[in-house]
Amino acid sequence: MKRITLPMTKEQRESLRAGDSVLLSGTIYTARDCAHKRIFALLDEGKELPFPLQGAFIYYAGPCPAPEGKVCGSCGPTTSARMNSFAPRLLDLGLQGMIGKGEMSEEVRAALKRNKAVYFAAIGGAGATYGNAVKRAECVAFPDLLSEAVHKMEVEEFPLVVAIDSEGGSIYDR
Repeated sequence: MKRITLPMTKEQRESLRAGDSVLLSGTIYTARDCAHKRIFALLDEGKELPFPLQGAFIYYAGPCPAPEGKVCGSCGPTTSARMNSFAPRLLDLGLQGMIGKGEMSEEVRAALKRNKAVYFAAIGGAGATYGNAVKRAECVAFPDLLSEAVHKMEVEEFPLVVAIDSEGGSIYDR
């Protein structure tokens, strides 16, 4: 089990291999389909994004409202393939990687390799575990999208598996 604190260095990303188990700590941003569409509209209009892409990780998730006494409710991953059309451009603009569930396209794999970035798989059905790993959370963009808004989260020991590494190796090839 590797413990990694974000932001990751290029060397750290390049040292990871498909199948490695990781406990990730640091800042991540949530974004699902609707948020990605709005992010792309801002990019297309030449406007500033509500969070920095350079060095960031996007978690394909929509957190549930926090119950009393908690920072975040359940926060499980959504199907990553729905972001296939968005990921290559974001990676080319400086995104270090993504966190989600399931396979991604060959175009995404090529963009990960080209940018020495990483795609982590989160465990479907473990939303409560992920919600408990969130130590701080705030909505930073598109609050009208509710759980699909962009949230900035500080996570601690977020359990993940390297699904596609910076060389294009994939757990889905096995």
